[in-house]
Amino acid sequence: MTDLPARRLLLVHAHPDDESINNGATMARYAAEGALVTLVTCTLGEEGEVIPPALAHLAPDREDRLGPHRVGELAAAMTELGVTDHRFLGGPGRFRDSGMMGAEQNKRENAFWNTDVDTAAPHLVEVIRETRPQVLVTYDPDGGYGHPDHIQAHRVATRAAELAADPDYRPDLGPAHTIAKIYWNRVPRPVAEAGFARLRAEGSAFPAVAEIDDVPGVVDEDRITTEIDAGPEHTARKSAAMAAHATQVAVDGPFFALSNDLGQPIFTTEYYELVQGTPGAPAGVRETDLFAGVTA
Repeated sequence: MTDLPARRLLLVHAHPDDESINNGATMARYAAEGALVTLVTCTLGEEGEVIPPALAHLAPDREDRLGPHRVGELAAAMTELGVTDHRFLGGPGRFRDSGMMGAEQNKRENAFWNTDVDTAAPHLVEVIRETRPQVLVTYDPDGGYGHPDHIQAHRVATRAAELAADPDYRPDLGPAHTIAKIYWNRVPRPVAEAGFARLRAEGSAFPAVAEIDDVPGVVDEDRITTEIDAGPEHTARKSAAMAAHATQVAVDGPFFALSNDLGQPIFTTEYYELVQGTPGAPAGVRETDLFAGVTA
């Protein structure tokens, strides 16, 4: 990729829809500001449950055509966010959705969870060396909530960042590149509590309310280093992108539900924990820009 923009952001996610739920407003903001926003999705999400009855035939225990359908949903979501650079790790379908932790699908030969990290990481090294991001966003070591593909996405992203910086590793994949800042997705517990309180007070189309423990990446406030308030326009883009993932997500105004039909708040400000790199704000002050302090 030639003539790269001055700011370059890479996000690594496990399945289609994870990016819109976790980072949709952030992605929309930086794309609108002219940054190169690159999304790498590690699986097609083939093992997801299907919300609309008319699409139930796509499910993995029926026609097993959910993955290709979700490719189209992800493309529609990226259009909503204004993101033009999206790739599947190793190409569409290289690694299959592993299902929930402990499921039989974890053990399939091509399951992402069942893939050696050093087998998957070179595909991401190639993307890193091509797009040369200053900022990487992914999950924490628990994957936010323990899903095997999320844990594996963290491992692969972390390993690929390390390998991409090593000039002796696979020079055929491009010149070495060091990512300046690495972030994990987070939600501060007080923000989650306030969002669920609002949901209970206002009500929604969903019959019940999820628990805070159902929200990936909830941590105490002191873990948060960075908050991105993308404004109402980009928040609306986030909601539209989430709705584009119609097999997985139902949106009702400021709230949404997954296939369990349990309401959750849509977070309009998105939060991060800087885990590698130099903070771009004084101690005790949160960054308001993922690129804060980045000089090149």
